[in-house]
Amino acid sequence: MTNIIEFLEISELKETKFIHPIKVTYLQNGKSKSWEAVKSHNSVAVLLYHTQENAFLLVKQFRAPVYLNDNSKTFTYELCAGLVDKEDKSLEEIVQEEIDEECGYKVELNDILKITSFYTNVGISGGCQYLFFAKIDESMKIHNGGGINDEQIETFFLPIDNSDEFIFDESKAKTPGLMFSFYWFFKNRDKLGIV
Repeated sequence: MTNIIEFLEISELKETKFIHPIKVTYLQNGKSKSWEAVKSHNSVAVLLYHTQENAFLLVKQFRAPVYLNDNSKTFTYELCAGLVDKEDKSLEEIVQEEIDEECGYKVELNDILKITSFYTNVGISGGCQYLFFAKIDESMKIHNGGGINDEQIETFFLPIDNSDEFIFDESKAKTPGLMFSFYWFFKNRDKLGIV
């Protein structure tokens, strides 16, 4: 199928702080179309494996859009993550900062391994998320985490032996990136030196 796209107009719907709703008008194979979208920052996420706990360290937090969709989901389980909104920092530096702020661990830059990148919310924002991995232990703990400013982030240890059950537990709101990162971990466990 030939897909010829020509953007005709992008118009802002309303000025906002972190995202910008827009209407995109374009030609596709000569036919005029429009789509509502959101311009947003790309993001980073990191799967943290705690060597002493033999567990993944996840974060739990309230997400208003998820709650609006299903008010039985008062929080989500996620990877430690953040926006790529600092032009003077590398992706690894942003990951390092997020691990510190959200989880309270100090991880050296050369211990942060890039896994891959993928696009999220492809029908709405199409933002790219860069996925990373890092090992942590209690010698790296510098504070309790929880986020900065008014963030209310809680950390949660998930034993790796419970990860399969966790993935398929529909009562827990979680992201596809989290589930994919578990797949990557188990596929690469031997290479990572994790028995």
